[in-house]
Amino acid sequence: MSLPPASAADLTAVPLPLEQLPPLPPLRLAVLGHVEVVRFVEVAELPRPGQIIKALEVHEVPAGGGAVVAVQLARLLGTPVPFFTSLGRDAAGERAAAELTALGLELHVAWRDDAPTREAITFIDAAGERTITVIGERLTPTAADPLAWDLLAQCDGAFITAADAEAIRLARAARCLTATPRTRLEILREAGVRLEALIGSALDPAERYEPGDLDPAPSLRIATEGAAGGRVFTRDHADGERFAAPQRDRPVRDTYGAGDSFAAGVTAGLSAGWDLAATLSLGCHCGAACLDGRGPYPGQLRRRRSDGRLSSPAPSGPDAAA
Repeated sequence: MSLPPASAADLTAVPLPLEQLPPLPPLRLAVLGHVEVVRFVEVAELPRPGQIIKALEVHEVPAGGGAVVAVQLARLLGTPVPFFTSLGRDAAGERAAAELTALGLELHVAWRDDAPTREAITFIDAAGERTITVIGERLTPTAADPLAWDLLAQCDGAFITAADAEAIRLARAARCLTATPRTRLEILREAGVRLEALIGSALDPAERYEPGDLDPAPSLRIATEGAAGGRVFTRDHADGERFAAPQRDRPVRDTYGAGDSFAAGVTAGLSAGWDLAATLSLGCHCGAACLDGRGPYPGQLRRRRSDGRLSSPAPSGPDAAA
């Protein structure tokens, strides 16, 4: 797949208003990724060493980058999205599978009898910033797992947060393939496939990428910077072109999942054949909408049944978990 054309002038208009974006065409998209059962603990501020504080609110949902991207894609398309993942064969894993199915995913699960489902505790402070502690190892689907890998050849696009090298090669059968550096650069190097886009955070050392880290190099690399927008690196713009984030007129409720929702929007736009300005704009609006929800799912951008256009739920008080 060749990237849509874009010039420097295109990106000065990013993000385009949501109502100016075209409707997404029917797409078949998939995600290969991980799940963490996350307990969100809302606090006025993070505790200092030795301090005891009281939580304002607590809720728990199956999340993690793979799950958040998959749910955002399902909401953009209005159809179930195949999600290749791995879960421990335990109560947490069974509950996560049921809840993710209810959120619109077509689950393809590699069940692990010898490892527990990964969990996490996420503190959300008054500014909406998240601080995460993970518990257990990240479980990864592999090509050796008896999953419906042949579905990937029927896909317009696929996104990866966790997979082994051979599963990544299978995912290359999709017309458009995108990934996060959290897939782990050494695994992406071993796979040796071309990515249409590598999408990560410039603010997260674990998502750091240097030119030459992958061969072949990704056609497009996006490094996000939260409220400052981000930078796009292409063959013609090795130093990167800046793009802005949507302006906000209300406080951030919760930053968890915003970057993953952005990546989902970019993957959908590229898979639809949109130009770079429209693709980045969709990613920006997905990330910004996520900031309005309690947890990753309530605020996500979604397809209206009435006309197929995209909209975000109106910000409200306490949100439901989904």
